[in-house]
Amino acid sequence: MAEQEKETVHIDETESTETKASKKEKKSKQQLKIESLEAEIKSLNDKYLRTLAESENFKKRIQAEKVTDRKYAASGFATELLTPYEQFSKIVEFPTDNELLSNFLIGFKMIRDQFKDVLEKEGVVQIKSEGQMFDAKVHHAIEKESNKEKPNGTILEVLQNGYYFKDRVLRPAMVKINEWSEENGEDK
Repeated sequence: MAEQEKETVHIDETESTETKASKKEKKSKQQLKIESLEAEIKSLNDKYLRTLAESENFKKRIQAEKVTDRKYAASGFATELLTPYEQFSKIVEFPTDNELLSNFLIGFKMIRDQFKDVLEKEGVVQIKSEGQMFDAKVHHAIEKESNKEKPNGTILEVLQNGYYFKDRVLRPAMVKINEWSEENGEDK
């Protein structure tokens, strides 16, 4: 009977060792599974936060575009008004010796000035050009002339007025610029 007890104890110890090893193996598998799930949670949380940030940025961008669209909504209308306004301005500045026509032109000049005030109130402002230095952002050089008394790049004449609409160029000014070369004393 003593031998049976030894065998039982020995079997119990073997089973106990196997059970311990099995439990350790299960724990390590469970630990790996937990670490894997924690990494997945972290990854999903990161994706969620990025998506949330992208959504907020999209909302802000759409809001900014709406504000910009509202601000410049009338720019097309203003562009269409410029040609008739300029033609009207040329007509009222027409020199005449006829007293009756001159009196009519005075009334039309008053109307033109009101028209100009309304355009300026809405943000349409003429670009100051003559005598200024050429700026490719607001001027288009159509012609050039050589005048050595003035510096290169000076605008000599405005051929067509340019306009801003609020803080944007609505139409660039068409200008004649001064361009000459000191090296050979000729036009560039």
